[in-house]
Amino acid sequence: MKRRNFLGASGAAALNTTALTTGLALLGSHAPGWAQGVGQRASSLAERILILIELKGGNDGLNTVVPYADPAYYALRNSIGIKADEVIKIDARVGLHPELKAMLPLWEKGELGIVQGVGYPNPNLSHFRSIEIWETSSKANEYLDEGWVARAMKAGYARQANFTAEGVLIGGSDLGPLAGARAVTLNNPEAFVNQARFAAQTPVLANGNAALHHLLKVEGDISMAAQGLRGDKFNFTTEFLQDQLGNGVRAAAQVVASQRGKAGVPVIMLTLGSFDTHQNQPGSHANLLRQLGEGMAALKSALVELGAWDRTLVMTFSEFGRRARQNNSNGTDHGTAAPHFIAGGAVRGGLYGQVPDLARLDAAQNLFYTTDFRQLYATVAQDWWGVAPELVVRGKFDPVKFLRG
Repeated sequence: MKRRNFLGASGAAALNTTALTTGLALLGSHAPGWAQGVGQRASSLAERILILIELKGGNDGLNTVVPYADPAYYALRNSIGIKADEVIKIDARVGLHPELKAMLPLWEKGELGIVQGVGYPNPNLSHFRSIEIWETSSKANEYLDEGWVARAMKAGYARQANFTAEGVLIGGSDLGPLAGARAVTLNNPEAFVNQARFAAQTPVLANGNAALHHLLKVEGDISMAAQGLRGDKFNFTTEFLQDQLGNGVRAAAQVVASQRGKAGVPVIMLTLGSFDTHQNQPGSHANLLRQLGEGMAALKSALVELGAWDRTLVMTFSEFGRRARQNNSNGTDHGTAAPHFIAGGAVRGGLYGQVPDLARLDAAQNLFYTTDFRQLYATVAQDWWGVAPELVVRGKFDPVKFLRG
């Protein structure tokens, strides 16, 4: 079984019993049965939630957090650069793409952190290999099957509470950072409910087979989990946009709302993309950033409704950035370092890391990284989950102090 094919309980129109039972067999004895904890201020580490948003395809950092005060930026991007008078200026040197305007209130309230120049040594510019490096917190020359979130759970975080599941992936099938954890994939809660209910209506007798009995018990627990999602649908006043990320945010908020008790699902992962903007970048990139900005705003609104914003940390990630110099197709090719966003009620907002040095590029016109992505994971491990970061990132990486307290 490949690590990416861990649990096939997605929100498909029809139940794939082969994928479901294969995944269930791997899930283990503690199947999802969404627990509680909504509407209360976090009193322990176990009540904290991490929401990961993958910017799939490699987001162009220079047109996301724009170094508008640097003439070199416009020299490198004479047709796709964001005009200085359109940039949402957040300090004297950099600003946000205009389609990120929905995130400005987060910045103004001090709940949005921007970590600049995030990358890693000896970068790999293959989509597949580079995202594996990010997902597993591995070195460029090593191959690991276990995601960094799963490693954090095994390092001690999961022992702090009886989590009914350690992660939920919404809108995709690649568990990535959750690979090796007890995780469920779904496209939306309602489809998951229907699918699991259908599975429960097809009983199979174990006939003394211990392995089959175990599998059927796990399957029954998943059915109960789905019924819990269905029975506790929260009527949000938040308006969720009907786009890729908007639908994912709505599903994520419903998963949080379905948690009733001392421990629920600590990690939710969403995907947005593709950001692989090799040609005609301005329009497609603007649309994706609009989804990101409005999705983040809706996510905060929904979590505030649930009383969960102060115990939620939102973090973006992507396999790489884009090349500093635009190409001949009005786009950008695979690059290296890029900024990433951190948001939440516990975040100490502001800029972290160094503004990209456009006068110092490598031979391929790529940026040099200044913040190792494993520093972000080390921060989550140590300051959010209370886990020794060395056990998660497999080395010594100084945390970035973007959390309060």
